[in-house]
This record gives sequence, structure tokens and C-alpha cells, in this order.
Amino acid sequence: MHDGANGVRRLLMVDPCDACRELVPNLQAAGWEVGSASLESAATERCSVGVVRLDARCLDRLERIRALFLTGASEWIAVLEAELLSVQAVRDFIYEWFFDFHTLPLDQERIRVALGRAYGMSRLRRNRAEPTGPWANLLGDSRQMEEVRRLITRFAPTDSPVMIRGESGTGKEVVARALHNLSRRSDGPFVAINCGAIPEHLIQSELFGHEKGAFTGAYQRKVGRIEAADGGTLLLDEIGDLPMELQANLLRFLQEKQIERVGGNRPIGVDVRVLAATHIDLERAIQEGRFREDLYYRLNVLQIRMPALRERLGDVPLLAAHFARLYSAETGRRPRGYSPRAIQAMLGHSWAGNIRELANRVRRGLVLAEGPQIEAEDLGLHAVSAPQGELQTLEAYRAHAERKALEDALKRHASNYTEAARALGVSRPTFYRLLQKHGLRQKEQVVQK
Repeated sequence: MHDGANGVRRLLMVDPCDACRELVPNLQAAGWEVGSASLESAATERCSVGVVRLDARCLDRLERIRALFLTGASEWIAVLEAELLSVQAVRDFIYEWFFDFHTLPLDQERIRVALGRAYGMSRLRRNRAEPTGPWANLLGDSRQMEEVRRLITRFAPTDSPVMIRGESGTGKEVVARALHNLSRRSDGPFVAINCGAIPEHLIQSELFGHEKGAFTGAYQRKVGRIEAADGGTLLLDEIGDLPMELQANLLRFLQEKQIERVGGNRPIGVDVRVLAATHIDLERAIQEGRFREDLYYRLNVLQIRMPALRERLGDVPLLAAHFARLYSAETGRRPRGYSPRAIQAMLGHSWAGNIRELANRVRRGLVLAEGPQIEAEDLGLHAVSAPQGELQTLEAYRAHAERKALEDALKRHASNYTEAARALGVSRPTFYRLLQKHGLRQKEQVVQK
């Protein structure tokens, strides 16, 4: 069944009324492929645009209708009696979830135009589909992120240890998973252990496992994280927090490729690639006697540094749009774009918590937003222009300039994205990508082809 990906305009009518069915011949003559389904079976259908008939029963079925909308990138139009608009819950639901609505009796010309606009927006939404594969969570067009992806591609096929460095919240575990997924070990296990989150007296058992009766409370044999990663990849997160005694044991494992469970006396061979991650200055820790220099050189064969978010502010709008789509289902709300003030506030924020902070603020913004866009206040930020003479990062200046160019092109060529892209000297797909990156979703300006 086509859904518009190959240029076929697929329309699905859900619980259609007689007035909706009367539209079918003219729509088919105009090139639409029209299907119909009950609300109960509609989720299995694919379409570019959907029409839902709302009636008095809909108040008892709003959750089911909303669940239908979350299944794809389709745009939806409501058809209802005008009297039903007097119900606040219906008005709120239409405002939140529908591209447009039409009251009975239907104006055929008006709804035909609305369907065309909805189809254009649906295609735009599909062009903004989430990336897949190993880079799905390593988003960003900045030079820094291009370098991270380049290093991952080079390092992944090897079995050499990799040290992943960066501040808390920058996505070091995401890098580790990408290294694993692109390696020859991708079919094996990926095991991560946070060395700073486990009580010191349990770390040895967690890493190496223990035999039954090895200590009080050891009622059965336990396989440690290293052994569990056999044939795959082990990530030692926050390696700088590993106690000195355990550092010696880990070094011995890296040299001999064997472990002994606590309370055991039989060496166990383990084939595992070790990745390590840290946010602390390991060189200083060595000088202060808190980290073994020989272990450092064993783990730091190859190195990847994840940049702080403030170093790549130009990626913030793209990441914010990604998190808005990711958390929309969780919050039970349709993905929203960001107002210009919200974008300005995000570009001016220092992001001490990096990507983790951005994700949390977006989740908050989705819940608090009352209008069609997320505002700076919804994110807990304040849009304040930089004081006269204060310098921002080069990434911030680039992002501001890029967004301004897009806005100017949209103003001048609002009815034709092809012309807007040509004016900026970029391809149409690149133009769509830049709209996504800067959260410039404008329903009234979709091109109809």
C-alpha cells in the first residue's frame, strides 16, 4: 500500500460519513488513492493524509484517535458537525492534533485545497524522518561532530581499546555503542558498567563475578560484567573513579585476557574489546597518584573526544527538534517546533549539562507549551540578546546567520521552496534539512506540486 513515498497521494478516510464518500470520485480523478477503515483497524493502514469523522462518540474515543496519530508521519483533517465545536474538549483536541478541520456540509473546493496542503506537509515530515543506523543518536552538522563520526568509522573495525573523553552529558556511551555497532563484534553483547555508581566493595564482584560462598551473601555463582561481554564489547564508564586496587586487577586482565571470579582459583579466558570513558583529567589523576599510569596507556591506545554542547551551538536546533519528536509520544502531545525566541534562548545558553540538559528541557517544554510552538519560558530559559560588545562563539554566529538566511528566503519565496532553495544556492533536500535543523516548520508555506 502506497503512502506517498513514491509520489502516490494516499488518502485514508476513518469512519467516513456520506459527505466524505461523496468526495471520493473527484479525489480519485485528481490522482488520489483513497481507502477507508474503521478506527479500530486504521492503525494498520498507511497514508499520506487522513480524514477522521468526529461525532458525539468521539469524546469516549479521544485516546484511541490520538494513538492513531502517533503511528506515522501522516497529516490529519477532522470532519464534524459545527455544533460539536461548542464542546471545549473537542476544540482542544482539534487544536492539538489536526492539521485542519471542516464542518458539514463540506465545501468540496476548500477541502480539496486543504488535502493538497496536508499532503505537502506530510512529505515534508517524511523528509524530516529520524536518522537510522549507527549515527541515529550522533546528530549534528558541526565540524566537531563530523570529526567524531570520522574517528568512529576508522576505529570501529579494530579491536584496540578506545578512550572516550568529554564532559558529563555529552554522549560518551552513545559513541561507545556506535563503535560496537560498526565493529565485527556487533552481533555480540554490549555491556556497560559505571565505575562511579557501584559501591566500592561490590565493584570487584561486578567486574569479575564470584563463586558461590565466596563471601557472606554469595548464595550462588555470579557472572561478572567482563565475562558477560565475552565476544562483544565492554564499556568501563567513568573509569577515573575505579579504585586503585581494582585498577591493578583490570590491568592484569588486559595483559592476560583472563579473569578469576572472586572466590575462584580457575582462570577463565575472555575475548572482549574494552572501551573506557571519563569526564575527569586522567593525566592530573596520574600525577596525584589516583590513577595508574600503566593502565592509562593500556586503555588510551585510541582516543575520541566528545565536544561540549556549548562548543557546537549550531547543532542545538537540530538536537532540540530530534528530542521534541522523541518525547512527543511520552508526553502524549504532537511534536512542536520552537519559536524564534526559544531558538535564540537555546543558542545563548551555556548548557552546563550538555545534551542531557537539552533533552530534559525539551521534555519540560513539551509538557508546558500551550501554543503551537515551544517558547523560551517553556524550556525554563530567557531569550535575552547578548549585551553590546559581548562576543558569542563562532558556532552561535554561524547558526544565527544560517537561520536569518532561511527566514529571508521563506519571506521572499513563501509559496515555492524550490525557488527558496535556489536563491540560497542549496538543493531542495538540503533546504528541507536546514528547515528541520532550525525548527522552521511553516504549514502555510508548503509547496504544492
